[in-house]
Amino acid sequence: MNQSSLTLGYVPGGTPAKWARIWAERHPDLPLKLCPVAAADAAAEVRAGTVDVALIRLPADTSALAVIPLYEETTVAVVPSGHLLSAAAEVTFADLDGEPILLPLDDVVAWADAPGAPIEHRPETTRDAIELVAAGIGALIVPQSLARLYHRRDLTYRPIADAPTCSVALAFPEGPPSALVEEFTGIVRGRKPGSSRGPAQPAPKRTAREKTLAKQAARAAAGKVARKPGPAKRGRR
Repeated sequence: MNQSSLTLGYVPGGTPAKWARIWAERHPDLPLKLCPVAAADAAAEVRAGTVDVALIRLPADTSALAVIPLYEETTVAVVPSGHLLSAAAEVTFADLDGEPILLPLDDVVAWADAPGAPIEHRPETTRDAIELVAAGIGALIVPQSLARLYHRRDLTYRPIADAPTCSVALAFPEGPPSALVEEFTGIVRGRKPGSSRGPAQPAPKRTAREKTLAKQAARAAAGKVARKPGPAKRGRR
């Protein structure tokens, strides 16, 4: 992998723009290349070396990868704008009971007992499923970022109050990271410019005189505490 640049993979709905901006400010001569990857392939792309680091969705096969959990996304139901569910600010498992649900082949919501009645036909992608929602075929359960990514004026989405959240993480190969991967993970974690995660430098050894002065200062401080006067006593009248 060419280490004169860093390649960041990101799944649909991933939002690397903030980190890319900070990287560009700190390292204008080291390009950060953004590479969209399918959610199902993201971890494998890191293992294969196609990308140096990636925003992935969990759960995923993270064997041979180091993983840093980043954030949890709200799970939402996407429905046509005039749908009954659009009248509420949020919906629940019970609200979706019996509702026809589209389940695309690239589904990323890990909800084993999800509500609704899955439609037999499974669209190839979430984007395809969005088209079917607009046609009134059924509702779609996705992370909120995907609902925003594929937003249409004839659709809306509502948070599902009792749904599991959708996890997003940063993944890179196991083992000591390269200097550029280390720098990028530092940006993601909010590390300030110029800070270092290298081993702490040992404190310089003090001279004999410095040790003597330190001991004298400690004794003097202890003596002041010992001689500290108590509250003044009232004299007899």
